[in-house]
Amino acid sequence: MTRLSAEGLAVSGAAGEALLRPLSLAVGAGARLVILGETGSGKSLLAQALMGMLPAGLAASGTVGIDGAEFDAARPAAFRPLWGRRVALLPQEPWLALDPLMRAGAQVEEAHAFVRGASRAEARAAAARDLAALGLAGAERRFPYELSGGMAQRVAFAAATAGGAGVVIADEPTKGLDAARRDDVADLLLRGPEAGGALIVITHDLALARRIGGHALLIREGEVVEAGETAALLSAPRSTYARAFVAADPEAWPAPQPRGAGAPLLRAEGVAVARGGRALVEGFGIEIGAGEIVGLTGPSGCGKSSLGDTLLGLAAPAAGRVERLGGHPRTAFQKLWQDPVAAFPNAAPLGAILRETARRHGAPETRIGEGMERMRLPISLLARRAGEVSGGELQRLALLRVSLAAPRVLFADEPTSRLDPVTQAEVIRQIRDLAEGGCAVLLVSHDPALIGKTAGRSLSLAPA
Repeated sequence: MTRLSAEGLAVSGAAGEALLRPLSLAVGAGARLVILGETGSGKSLLAQALMGMLPAGLAASGTVGIDGAEFDAARPAAFRPLWGRRVALLPQEPWLALDPLMRAGAQVEEAHAFVRGASRAEARAAAARDLAALGLAGAERRFPYELSGGMAQRVAFAAATAGGAGVVIADEPTKGLDAARRDDVADLLLRGPEAGGALIVITHDLALARRIGGHALLIREGEVVEAGETAALLSAPRSTYARAFVAADPEAWPAPQPRGAGAPLLRAEGVAVARGGRALVEGFGIEIGAGEIVGLTGPSGCGKSSLGDTLLGLAAPAAGRVERLGGHPRTAFQKLWQDPVAAFPNAAPLGAILRETARRHGAPETRIGEGMERMRLPISLLARRAGEVSGGELQRLALLRVSLAAPRVLFADEPTSRLDPVTQAEVIRQIRDLAEGGCAVLLVSHDPALIGKTAGRSLSLAPA
């Protein structure tokens, strides 16, 4: 039985330009399909077209089949009654999926009540079970702003799957999660196919792709360039592009060249960090010098992001002392945020935001165009707003914005969590360039291979 299919599915922009070229696919009961590709290649557009929820200004064509019923992709309103009941989408941006004014438990509870029709008591109990299964027991009373990026992603997953849909489309479901949590979410996703459902996973995480298995499509610039069994595509890619895509995984990077640190720029002694009255970090100490890259690892929710806020002076330590050295202005201590969606205002075009940043920090505007070219971003993106570009594109724009401030110390919080292997390697090169220019970098990542191939040394935080 085919649970989800598409024939000649395509997406075009407002000017008629092809963003996703016609493709066909079929996912049967118990089957898994992995969609791979670079950031901005059209992977998320495919998911949105399959759900009938493309952003305004974009149009789909072709047909979509869901459990035997056929729908015209150009008429998205017909898809709405199926959302949550027959097909569910786990979006890649939890900050956009969650209501900032509702507690985590209530958001999952609401899905059980209004999509599945459970009683209030049943919905509350089911929400608690769902969150506990994702390692979030006790988080029911927290608001989204009180959650780490990885925790928010898990809450969004629980809410999206609460309705019991037989077809689940997961768009970057493990972004920002450590390896253990990534595997936990993969196992939860795989329960659907095991029960006769269908699963589509859009990801740039090759480890997740291998764990999901099944069939895979590799998309480049809106077109499928290679298809086959996931294990075969990743172990023996046939096309030149597929080989380059797989080879860009951090496991294949050369070891970093040893380099000495310059004058100390940041020192912390006995630092403790708390959030919402809960202790996250205790007794933390570090000294980092100019040109040094130090890795920071630890499980989701252990306090890495809150520690970064404390080191940069955005939050006061609960105990201990932080010294920002060298007589540099506060703006020389910058943070590259884990969730650029939350860091960019949506009220102004991205170009205006970058130009204002350049003006405030005395950087020539020509550096904006140079940075766009270096990061392989089209200049046309500068006319868009933050909500109109992909998460990976926005993350690269965030790095460009922070580089305009000429930072002396950069806390890079999961800067590649939204990026495919090819783009990830390019962004890490940009961060290395900042370090070679004398910037001290504290690099946060859940990927031990990335840290091992980038940082001169690393520190690990214990679970909170």
